[in-house]
Amino acid sequence: MNGSVLPSRGRVTINQVAEAAGVSKASVSRYIGGDRQLLADATARRIERAIDQLDYRPNQMARGLKRGRTRLIGMLVADILNPYSVAVMHGVETACREHGYSLVVCNTDRDDEQERHHLAALQSYNVEGLIVNTLGHHPGELRALHRELPMVLVDRQLAELDTDLVGLDNADAVEQALDHLQHRGFRDILLVTEPLDGTSSRIERVQAFNASIGRRPALKGQVLQTDDFFRDGLRAFLSASGPGPKALFTCNGVATLCATRQLRDLGCRLFDEVGVLALDALDWSPLV
Repeated sequence: MNGSVLPSRGRVTINQVAEAAGVSKASVSRYIGGDRQLLADATARRIERAIDQLDYRPNQMARGLKRGRTRLIGMLVADILNPYSVAVMHGVETACREHGYSLVVCNTDRDDEQERHHLAALQSYNVEGLIVNTLGHHPGELRALHRELPMVLVDRQLAELDTDLVGLDNADAVEQALDHLQHRGFRDILLVTEPLDGTSSRIERVQAFNASIGRRPALKGQVLQTDDFFRDGLRAFLSASGPGPKALFTCNGVATLCATRQLRDLGCRLFDEVGVLALDALDWSPLV
């Protein structure tokens, strides 16, 4: 092997590996491309020594584009700080790794223009599939991407897009929650949700709640969003007379955290003065 080819800076290239090993570029390509059986043992050993000495790392993106495979899965997340999003990302990344894929995550931070930007970026990365937790304001871009690659929606449905959805059966979840609260003796129920903002899962839960309350004459129900007026609305709910014991039914982790924090600030004793039932299974719920 030619020991003089030792680049001092910059990314090591396949040409430098070939020169250091004293072989052709095609031989190095065969070696890193999984066709080592086409090479003589001595040639393969020289290439291996050159790669180790130069600390060569193949450009996986370039190799993927050449083969038409990048083994990248894109994931668009509306709010990366949401506990639900964190749990979903962990599960997706684990599944990708087990199947030999890498995950590219883009956080829109609930910003429409950022979502548009990330959709274009993921397309340019030549991802082989797309997992989308969308704000729902760019159906045209999503339809165009869906024509090019497999796509699945997470939690939030988009009526304009004919694709699979992974999410909760919101109507059934709400029904089970109200069954549980009613069985435990609660009669005055406050549904706490983040601002709807056109988010399908939140809208479905509110609609299911109102419909189920309408079928339960023993229960009184109302909906409160975690906006600037949430604290005043919560105080009014707690102080108003009602048909019986009060409970909060929180729609997700963010709503649960917001509600329990405000209850604490208002001096309300959880589970003594008011019950709380959270829709999501949260790791930190035992601390409440």
